[in-house]
Amino acid sequence: MTGSAHRLTGASRYRERVPLVAAAVCPHPPLLVPEVAGAAAAELDPLRAACEAALTRLLAAGPEAILLVGSGPETRSFGSADYGSLRGYGLDRTVPLWKTGRAGADVLPLSLTVGAWLVGRTGTPLPRFAAAIADQAAPADCEDMGVQLVERAEARMALLVLGDGSACRGQQAPGYDDPRAGAYDESVAAALATADAGALLGLDPVLSAELKVAGRAPWQVLAGAVRAAGGDWRGELHYAEAPYGVAYFVAGWETA
Repeated sequence: MTGSAHRLTGASRYRERVPLVAAAVCPHPPLLVPEVAGAAAAELDPLRAACEAALTRLLAAGPEAILLVGSGPETRSFGSADYGSLRGYGLDRTVPLWKTGRAGADVLPLSLTVGAWLVGRTGTPLPRFAAAIADQAAPADCEDMGVQLVERAEARMALLVLGDGSACRGQQAPGYDDPRAGAYDESVAAALATADAGALLGLDPVLSAELKVAGRAPWQVLAGAVRAAGGDWRGELHYAEAPYGVAYFVAGWETA
């Protein structure tokens, strides 16, 4: 685990004060849900524990609402009564974003479904909202989305950002072995550990797609949001491993 503060320069061009208080980064493999993993559930216990710790820190920052950001087939926002499903992964279960008993739809992509499951485990009563960024969105569009999310916030907000690293770490990886994957994932881990928004915004969309990275666009939304908030931010990396050939990161960012 590592942690340090990073000064975000140029943030004053947005506005003087915005209510972003903290952010957490978690991966979104369906195997995080023990019932989906089945007999292999214990293999990801360290990852679940890291996610739980990151969310505990996120809530300790005192937000009034949580905004989940993940990748999806298109850029869009979701209603508080919308939900996702794990049926496609062998588990007949729906996962609500927040409110139940109201009209909602089964529209959350996998990233936000797993994110909603993670937040639901904490038992927090805080309002939850969600937005998806298109998988292939350009870095400038991702940054702009982050700025807009912060500027439109009406309460102290915390971000839960869902995204996986490369899926090309070894012969058994979903994307097979790619020698570029290790260096890519190391750069992401370093950026998350030091709250380096510039490094995240510098991630190459083409290389990210070739390495089957599912977190590039959401991470760049995070970078835009934190730049909009301005000030000093400190990052802490809780987890950076590649079980099953896919890189998973858990990190927390807080105002320094």
